Amino acid sequence: MHTGAITQYVDVAQLVLYAFWIFFAGLIIYIRREDKREGYPLESERSPYVKVQGWPAMPEPKTFLNPHGGSVQKPDYRKDERPVKAEPTGGWPGAPLEPTGNPMRDGVGPASYAARADVPDLTLDGAVKIVPLRVDPAFGIASFDLNPLGQEVVGGDGYVAGKVCDVWVDRTEPQVRYLEVAVKSNGRRVLVPWGFVKMDGPGRCVRVRSIFAGQFADVPGTADPDRVTLREEDRISAYYGGGTLYAEPKRLGPWL
Repeated sequence: MHTGAITQYVDVAQLVLYAFWIFFAGLIIYIRREDKREGYPLESERSPYVKVQGWPAMPEPKTFLNPHGGSVQKPDYRKDERPVKAEPTGGWPGAPLEPTGNPMRDGVGPASYAARADVPDLTLDGAVKIVPLRVDPAFGIASFDLNPLGQEVVGGDGYVAGKVCDVWVDRTEPQVRYLEVAVKSNGRRVLVPWGFVKMDGPGRCVRVRSIFAGQFADVPGTADPDRVTLREEDRISAYYGGGTLYAEPKRLGPWL
């Protein structure tokens, strides 16, 4: 027999290969169970008594310690009790949902958002992570960058929605996270996620194509004028994300 052979048909290399296959299969099952700590069990459209979890089954509850105190247990089997402001277009399970109100604010379709903790994100030392420049003068706009302060904000319809009155920065990156806009129609101050912003250039304007000028008045606000919570962040981003589809009826139709 050759070096490493155990019998005429089995050698060390084969055993190592089989051991790797068993380990890898176990790893996949473990990871698949761990990713079911949130979002499961799924809700069945056929019956509220059906527990949909698939295979492998959900893991046992585990307690996680939060970095700034407190703990959370997952899975917690807590259902999302928010009403779904949409109705199915058909009588069969899985039928598309049709919004019944303002989908951009009701959290339907692309405007959906998670009910995250209603507290601000924090840095490692416990400070509020995302703040406007007026709160932390140590931050500012670099001289070689386009400065949005004071520039007009133009919606997807080409009309002016308001002016940029402040910039919100992430203290840990650092980078711009939001623009604070004074809305022209009602004087409210709302946040625009930086990912939805296009700068036209010095002395020109800030463009936000996802929603129209008149829709800035209904952007979800913040409870505190100088901080934004995790849940508020999701709601604000969902509003602009929903606008990419629901801002006008033409966006609902096919492109081709």
